Amino acid sequence: MSEIYKAKTGEDKVEKKPVSPSIKSLRDNVEKLGHDSFLTSLSTFPAKVCFDTQDEGEVVVLFMRQHPIVNVPWIALVVFLLILPPLFAFFPPYAMLTGAYQVIVNLTFYLVVMGIVLSQFMAWFFNIYIVTDERIVDVDFVNLFYRVVSTAKLDEIQDVNIVASGVFETFFNYGSVFVQTAAEVTQFEFGNIPRPDRVGRLLNKMIDMEEQEKIEGRVK
Repeated sequence: MSEIYKAKTGEDKVEKKPVSPSIKSLRDNVEKLGHDSFLTSLSTFPAKVCFDTQDEGEVVVLFMRQHPIVNVPWIALVVFLLILPPLFAFFPPYAMLTGAYQVIVNLTFYLVVMGIVLSQFMAWFFNIYIVTDERIVDVDFVNLFYRVVSTAKLDEIQDVNIVASGVFETFFNYGSVFVQTAAEVTQFEFGNIPRPDRVGRLLNKMIDMEEQEKIEGRVK
């Protein structure tokens, strides 16, 4: 699992280098979004986020995952399943079992429910989207042993589209941002993220700044 939630500490700490003009410009121009908590869905310049393919000097500008509201359906399902065991006694096959077997059935049922909780939470927690001062990174978590990481340089981005429709998306202010690129992966989807309009504006601003740096011959 990639180390994306830990700040470097102890022996991993290195002497701070002077902030480059491009990073300083980004910090001056990028508005503050979200917060830096462990379960955040949106944060600009998060202090404790890094990832295993991050280059030296590369700065995480934007960290995103799906809005917490997307967890409501499976949480409701889990709550419903947790109240089911007391009703098992009304079903003859279960009622005919001895006490020991009933305990085994109940434990098995709860283990299955916990498996659902763990898989759904991890799918939400580890599916993340990162925008750095150099590129965009999409981490698709499949399971504990398999994940897909897609990247594209900022100067490869061709178009940014924002999609937010429906009552829930409008009320809770979340939606999707689609990024068309000239990279190997031609389209990135930041799905169901908070404040998609502001994320889209931030991406466009970063693209403009990248183009301006090229024109002026500046490098990071």
